[in-house]
Amino acid sequence: MRQLDVDDRDRKILKELQADGRLSNAELAERVHLSPSACLRRVQLLMESGLVAGTHLVLDQKTAGFEGTAYVSITLDGQEREKLDAFEGKVRHVAEIQECYLLAGQSDYLLRVVFRDMADLERLHSEVLTRLPGVVRVQSTMSLRTVKRTTSLPV
Repeated sequence: MRQLDVDDRDRKILKELQADGRLSNAELAERVHLSPSACLRRVQLLMESGLVAGTHLVLDQKTAGFEGTAYVSITLDGQEREKLDAFEGKVRHVAEIQECYLLAGQSDYLLRVVFRDMADLERLHSEVLTRLPGVVRVQSTMSLRTVKRTTSLPV
């Protein structure tokens, strides 16, 4: 990754794009008080620097039919590299698992899982999560309501 000096103008560009990644270059340039060509050049440098990990479209979870979110703690039968790799390899292919974190603490992993209804959550628990490699314990906590969710970093 190439080192990049990020100044206040770059931070403004990053804030605007994190808020709305679909902004046209002309609109972005106007918001950050740059010419369109200077703005585009800065955006390209930010992208090339590796600071921008990617862009994507965010769907509304409920409109897409996923009524619930559960946070699932997973404990494995060991922490050998092979066991972690086997678990992580399978997790990557389960669409309902939106996030997966390796932890230090009582549990080995924390997952954020989306589901359509309680029957779907039960199916995920009994047919997917408990059958992942090395799983000896699954503990789920249900989210009642999303208060804040963001992908924006404070730049």
